[in-house]
Amino acid sequence: MPLRNKIRSHRHTDESSSQSRSTTLAPDRPWGAARLALTAFFAVDGFLFAAWVVRIPDIRSQVSASHSALGLALLCLSIGAVLTMPVVGRLCLRYGSRPVTVGSLALLGLAVPLPAHAHSVLSLGAVLLLFGAGYGGANVAMNSAAVDLVAQLRRPVMPSFHAGYSLGGLVGAGFGGLLADRLTTAWALALGGLLGLAVTVGAGIVLLRSPAAPMVAPERDGAGAAGGGSGSGSGEGGVAMGPAENSTVRPTGAPVRLLVLTLGFTALCTAYGEGAIADWTTLHLTDDVHASAGTAAAGYAAYAFAMTSGRVGGTWLSIRLGQNRLMLLGGLTAAAGMLVAALAPAVPLAIGGFILVGLGLANLFPLAIARAGAAGGPQGVALASTLGYGGMLIGPVVIGFLADAAGLPLALTTVAVAATTAALLPFAVGRRG
Repeated sequence: MPLRNKIRSHRHTDESSSQSRSTTLAPDRPWGAARLALTAFFAVDGFLFAAWVVRIPDIRSQVSASHSALGLALLCLSIGAVLTMPVVGRLCLRYGSRPVTVGSLALLGLAVPLPAHAHSVLSLGAVLLLFGAGYGGANVAMNSAAVDLVAQLRRPVMPSFHAGYSLGGLVGAGFGGLLADRLTTAWALALGGLLGLAVTVGAGIVLLRSPAAPMVAPERDGAGAAGGGSGSGSGEGGVAMGPAENSTVRPTGAPVRLLVLTLGFTALCTAYGEGAIADWTTLHLTDDVHASAGTAAAGYAAYAFAMTSGRVGGTWLSIRLGQNRLMLLGGLTAAAGMLVAALAPAVPLAIGGFILVGLGLANLFPLAIARAGAAGGPQGVALASTLGYGGMLIGPVVIGFLADAAGLPLALTTVAVAATTAALLPFAVGRRG
């Protein structure tokens, strides 16, 4: 009898241990339903934005805008995004990131067709305010949900979400190029918006029904130094960091707000480059390098493909190289590529430069936002994203006025300066750790 009791006790202990292990390991499944659905949202966001980007030359002709006038209209898109982002950060804290993600993407899907119906710079700016509100809100909400899921998975997978964005951009640019001569701008953007709404509904049902990930709470100054907080002490060194860089996410004695501001400025420099590529690539290729509309769309698609490839490998690279080294290498690569793309006299060389820019910029923004979210929670994401999309706020205006004054190729070289700055700033973050 004592032996039988020992066997029963041993079995019970094994079962309890097995259940405990399964409970602990469940969040670590690499591709659960929530991660797939959230990746789909990132992809839809990239698809809708690319659908708009490849039609910018047509819309510019439609409203008869100069470079500087178009820059002011594009400024409205960034204003709508930047004004919305702090509000969405608070909504995420109150209602959760996932419902806000679904609502923001629905607004973006509804706003995408509107620029095709603008017939003046003023009306284009007005509809781009709404477009920007949906785009900015989606980016804060999606990144906040991704930060929570990264903490739950205990793997530095943030680049994979942004790879979904780049893949969506690649698909959107590819279809936009193929349909450039077959569909009017109004039909192309309307179909893109309908597809975006359909995916939003399907992925939204999956995301909202999936078990919620615990929200990453903002850190207090110096909090986390003892190893507390989500993901600290894990085998991969924290929420979204490689093993050698956990201290850069959990600062010891450094003000968290200053840390988030530094990461936000890194995102600003990166977004300046991404915004310049999105807004001006097709115009540069058609006006300055004399490419056809289809080839110009293919150039943006090549950039999007390069960025997708860089982000697919971003998790692996951030673990192997460390995030500071990866961001340094990426920023310098983007700077070199932008100089080639801006100054090359031939289409193949210019497109090759844009490919280097895509590879270089790929992981700068997602890693900066992930680190800001790990330190500051949804409000950290909102603050860093607001600063980041401030790069898109000033980018269209700076590029537009410089293009009118000195030509678009020279204006685009400012992206190389911004990329170099973004490459160096993470080391300032590292020294704060």
